[in-house]
Amino acid sequence: MPEWSTYTLSDFLMFSPRTYWRLVELYNRDFWPLQLPLLAGGLAALGLGAIRSALAFRRIALALSAAWLWVGWAFLWERYATINWAAKYVALAFAVQALLLAGMALRPGQPVPQPGVAARGLGGLFAAAGLVYPLLGLALGRPWAQAEVFGMAPEPTALFTLGLLLLCGQPSSVTGRALVFYIPLLCLLLGAATGWTFLN
Repeated sequence: MPEWSTYTLSDFLMFSPRTYWRLVELYNRDFWPLQLPLLAGGLAALGLGAIRSALAFRRIALALSAAWLWVGWAFLWERYATINWAAKYVALAFAVQALLLAGMALRPGQPVPQPGVAARGLGGLFAAAGLVYPLLGLALGRPWAQAEVFGMAPEPTALFTLGLLLLCGQPSSVTGRALVFYIPLLCLLLGAATGWTFLN
């Protein structure tokens, strides 16, 4: 079927960039000023990540679990799904990620692997990028009202989560590592694909 080769990603987009950013703006307005304590909580989690203790790791995993559950319900399920039917499936993936993180937090006596210097450096970089993610929108000419913030929007939450998991240490099992890391990675790839269609 040669006609399939003529399609681009933007041909599958069910909404305009203007519609999406208006949705983000209304979402931010509805929950203002929740963004401020979420950013403060992110900074606190970043500080806890430097402690390298099992208790700190469990607290971070529990906080991240709550963030994934919130974004999955409040943004993806309640809002984004109104313009993109596939968002409900992404919301379910966010719920799975929340359960995995909660399981890591609540599992008693789980050893916390100590990451190497490179993993900690990369983790700190990713986590910091997740917190300053709203500046990306400003650089692209969007107003503060449309900023995507950790704990409120999918991509900064996924980026920050990857960073903290690398900073604190990864799950010891191959299955746990795959699930806990791959869902945020897939979220970032999906966000990048959507962003690419916005620019083309």
